[in-house]
Amino acid sequence: MTLAPIEASRRTRELCALAPIVPVLVVDDVASARPLAEALVAGGLPVLEVTLRTPTALDAIREMSTVPGGYVGAGTLVTPEDVRAAKAAGATFGVSPGATDELLAACAKENLPLLPGAATASEAMRLLAQGFDMIKFFPAEASGGAPALKAIGAPLPQITFCPTGGVSPQNAETYLKLNNVLCAGGSWVAPKEMVKAGRWGDIEALAKAASQLGKI
Repeated sequence: MTLAPIEASRRTRELCALAPIVPVLVVDDVASARPLAEALVAGGLPVLEVTLRTPTALDAIREMSTVPGGYVGAGTLVTPEDVRAAKAAGATFGVSPGATDELLAACAKENLPLLPGAATASEAMRLLAQGFDMIKFFPAEASGGAPALKAIGAPLPQITFCPTGGVSPQNAETYLKLNNVLCAGGSWVAPKEMVKAGRWGDIEALAKAASQLGKI
């Protein structure tokens, strides 16, 4: 039985509602995967996106998926092969920079909830027509930032977005204040230098601060 887009969007929406920021992670060393996930979850960011940009990404997903209270997804899904590998590694959801019919079909077949990417109204409308109403706005800043996303949302109030790409502590609140934004993806909560040095307490502190964004 395949996962219908409406159900996929419902599941990804539930995950996106758990915290205002979804850490977008590039894991170079699998040894850092579990303590990194533990620090982020302890800081109040339970939903984690591990991008498939390094040779260790799938092993990192396997390690992180064992952390209590965490929900680990695979980002940068581009091909059906990516989808199958992510699901086998223990990913509970997927994130893609864009969307193709082949990718959507693979996620449905593997029962992997997907947060598909769109950068324009036409791309968002195409996904909406297929049943997706929870969408990643990517690349957010390069596509016009919060003003562009606000403009897209006016004629498409049925769609909720997770902007990713260029989101930072300086502009995250601007995105989170938009009516059509549920959460945002950001990489600043896990700086490479902190991960490399094993500064898990500092990363937990960054996560705690990010978990409060949009709540005031």
